[in-house]
Amino acid sequence: MSIKIALLGCGTVGTQVARLLKEQNDLLSARAGAELELIGISVSNLETQRDPVIDRALLTTDSRALIERADIVIELIGGIEPPRTLVRYALESGASVVTGNKALLAEHGPELYDLAKAANVDLYYEAAVAGAVPVVYAVRESLAGDSVKAIKGILNGTTNYILDEMTTKGLAFDEVLATAQELGYAEAEPSADVDGRDAAAKIAILASLAFHKRVSLADVDVEGIRSITSADIEAAAKNNFVIKLVATAAQTGGKIEVRVAPTLVPTAHPLASISGSFNAVVIEAESADRLMFYGRGAGGTPTASAVLSDVVAAAAKKVVGGRAPQEIVLGESEFVPACEAVSRYFVRLRVNDVVGVLAELSRAFADSGVSISAVRQDSDDESGRASLTITTHAATAADMAATIESVSKVSDVREIVRVLRVEDE
Repeated sequence: MSIKIALLGCGTVGTQVARLLKEQNDLLSARAGAELELIGISVSNLETQRDPVIDRALLTTDSRALIERADIVIELIGGIEPPRTLVRYALESGASVVTGNKALLAEHGPELYDLAKAANVDLYYEAAVAGAVPVVYAVRESLAGDSVKAIKGILNGTTNYILDEMTTKGLAFDEVLATAQELGYAEAEPSADVDGRDAAAKIAILASLAFHKRVSLADVDVEGIRSITSADIEAAAKNNFVIKLVATAAQTGGKIEVRVAPTLVPTAHPLASISGSFNAVVIEAESADRLMFYGRGAGGTPTASAVLSDVVAAAAKKVVGGRAPQEIVLGESEFVPACEAVSRYFVRLRVNDVVGVLAELSRAFADSGVSISAVRQDSDDESGRASLTITTHAATAADMAATIESVSKVSDVREIVRVLRVEDE
C-alpha cells in the first residue's frame, strides 16, 4: 500500500519537505505504516530555478489535477488565496490536508474544520504555530485530560531577533530590521511580523484549541514593535526587565482575552532568556501546572520537520482508520472588553526635577485607582529635567488610560514617553 502525497508550493519549506520525503522515505514510511509517495509538486512557474533536490518531472501548474490523485495534500503556498480554494477542493475530494498556513486558519479555520468533518478527512496544522516546536500537538492532544488556563509565548522569530539585537548590542530598530532583512530573518515587506499580525494569527489558533472556542484574528488585540526604542530597552533593563513581543491567551470566568503586545518581562521569567529567532511558549494548566516549549520557530528544515510529523500522522490514519482529534466548540466565544483587560504597566516620563513632582504623580495615579509598585528616577541630559519610570500593580486598561490622562495634566510632566504592559513572574 502507498499513500500518495501532493505538495502545493515549493518555496523554502516546500523544498525541504520534498528533500526529507526523499532522503528519509524508508523511516517515514515505516512510521506511517505505508510507503509515502510524492506524486507531484504544484508551482506557479515551471521555469523558476530550484534546488537540485527537486525532481523537475514532479512539477506541475495544475493544482486541481494533482489534488485529485492524492491521499494527502500538503499546502505550503501561504496567504489566503489560492490556498483557501485549494484546501477546500482537497478536503471535498477526500484528501487529508497538512498546512502551515496560520493566516488561513486564523481567518477561515472554522469553515475548513467543518468541511473536513463533513468529508470524513483530517486537517493537520502543527507547522502553522512556532515551526518545529510541537505546541499544537501539546494543546490538542497531550493536554486533552487537563484544563488550560493561559498560554503566553514568543511566537515570531523575526521580532524576537530584532528585540534581542537591540537589547544585547544597543542598536536602533531600523538598523536591526535592515540586518534581519539581509540575513533573511525578515521579509522585504516586514509588516506582518513587526506589526504583530503573524503572532496574532498563531495565538488565535492556540486560543481556539486551548479554550474550545472559536477565536479569529479579528478577536486579537494587536500592537507591534515599531515604536520600541533603544531608550525603552535601556530603561527596562535598569528595572530588571527585558522587552519581548508576547502573545497571550487567557480565560477567566468563561471570558477570553487574546492579545499581542511589546511587554516588559521580568528577567527571572522563562521567556526573558529566549534569544535570537527562537520561539517559546509557556502553558499554564490546571493540573500540569507550568509547561514550556522552546525551539526554532521558522526556517525551512525546522518547519519541514513539523509538516512531516503531520504527514506521518495523517498517513497512519489512512492506513489503520480513525480520525485525528476534531475541533471542539463549547458554546459561543465571549471576550474580555479591551477596557476591562487587566495588566501591570510600566510608564516612562520626563519631568521637571523639582520638589513635589513625585507627590503630584502619586495623587494622579491614586485618584484613578492605580497602585504604584515601584519608582525609579534617573538624571536627564537636559538641565533641570529627570527621567522617571513607574511600575504599577495590576490595573484595568480603562483605569490606566484615565491615569495617563491625569498625568498629562500635571504641570511638571514634560513628556509621557512610553506606556507598556508588564508580565507577571
